Order: sequence, then structure tokens, then C-alpha cells
Amino acid sequence: MDMIVRGAGIYAVVWLCFRLAGRRTMAEMTTFDFVLLLICGEATQQALLGDDFSLTNAAILVLTLVSMDGALTALRVRFHGLERVMEGLPLVLIRDGKMLHDRMAKERIDQEDILHEARSAHGLERLEDIKHAVLEPSGGISIIPRRAATS
Repeated sequence: MDMIVRGAGIYAVVWLCFRLAGRRTMAEMTTFDFVLLLICGEATQQALLGDDFSLTNAAILVLTLVSMDGALTALRVRFHGLERVMEGLPLVLIRDGKMLHDRMAKERIDQEDILHEARSAHGLERLEDIKHAVLEPSGGISIIPRRAATS
């Protein structure tokens, strides 16, 4: 039973850390971010396994973590309010071509992040060409371009 409590506790800590780190943390992972993720995995190993490195203990921990994730996914589907708490909502960063600096600062997103996505997705080069930019719960940025004026 101890290993199930450890697994549930580590799951909660890891979820909280990634939730607090912000959406963009995992959206564009750098080499350093990847190494940091590996270090976190190594650091949590001792907390999860304790002194029991048996195959049985590892299997029970994996089952606990996957079960918790599945149960939380089912709860998010059933209770939509829980989804907002766990995943967050889409956040508008540019509205009608105007940057919402307070939101961008809070999410640690700068103008270059938005322009990069605008160039990649739509070939847009200037902020004036963007009608809306939305930070999705997944960490990606959706760009809605301005429509060209018709004559």
C-alpha cells in the first residue's frame, strides 16, 4: 500500500509542478528542458521505489500512475469544470491586432514567440496581419490572420 501512496503523491507533485511551470514549458522543449525532465525522472525514482527495486514494485507503481491518469481523464470528461482547473482554458494574447501585454507577461510569451508561430503557420510577417493569437491549453499558439479587404 505504501508504494501506491508514494505513486499518487509523486503524480500530484509532478502535475502541480508542470501546471505551475506554465503551458509553454512543454510546448517547445529545448535540449536543456529535456535533460531537466530526465533529471526529474531520476530524482523521483527514489521517492517512488524507496528501497524496493523489484519488478513487482515497479509494475504496481506504473499501474498506479497510469490508473490515476486514466481516472483523472474520465473525471475531466464527466465534470467540465475540472478540465478548466487541470488543463486551463484558451487564452487570447492578441485581440484585433493588439497585444495583451499583461497576459503575455504572465504566460512568459513575447512578441517573437507569436511572430514565429504566425510565420510558421500562415506566412505572416507582421503583428498587424494577426487578428487574434490564442494560447491553447496544450501550450501551442493558434493564429487567426486578418482577412484581406475585398474591393
